[in-house]
Amino acid sequence: MTETEQLLARVAAEARATRPWGWDSLPAPADEETLARAEATLGFCLPPLLAALYTRIGDGGFGPEYGLLPLLEGKSSGGEPAVVEKYLAMRASDWGWPEGVLPISHWGCAMYACVDCRTDTAQVLLFEPNGGDPQRAWFVDSPSLTAWLTSWLDGTGWYEEENDGVDLPTWQDDRTRA
Repeated sequence: MTETEQLLARVAAEARATRPWGWDSLPAPADEETLARAEATLGFCLPPLLAALYTRIGDGGFGPEYGLLPLLEGKSSGGEPAVVEKYLAMRASDWGWPEGVLPISHWGCAMYACVDCRTDTAQVLLFEPNGGDPQRAWFVDSPSLTAWLTSWLDGTGWYEEENDGVDLPTWQDDRTRA
């Protein structure tokens, strides 16, 4: 079993065992047609690990805090729109949302975990606009989606109570990608 397969098995087990913020049950996985429609609408492909989360584990509803947003249709347990809808809305907003940066999970207070679909590692970024300055709203949450998922599974993410006060590095590419 590859490292990716082992990680997916761990995520699936945790997803079945926990329900973030109001989900009664884990949504069914998205089918390949839904993934293809989402990618066609976005104009780019999802990183393989992110696609596998949606097509093999569930169409959102698992993961840290409020869990992953649904991919193409529906709303999250917190009423947030699906990933594709949110991405298109943010790209059309005044925030200068970077191309290929997909919001996958809502943290509350307008903050999102986002996957940079243009990086080989699927780097995870934090969008935290509460300071009001779009030039200082982006931070590197994790160097890869693999590391981000592992920190969730291991309980070592910046958002864990024992890590309160951790400073994330600023993401510098936001200015060149808007």
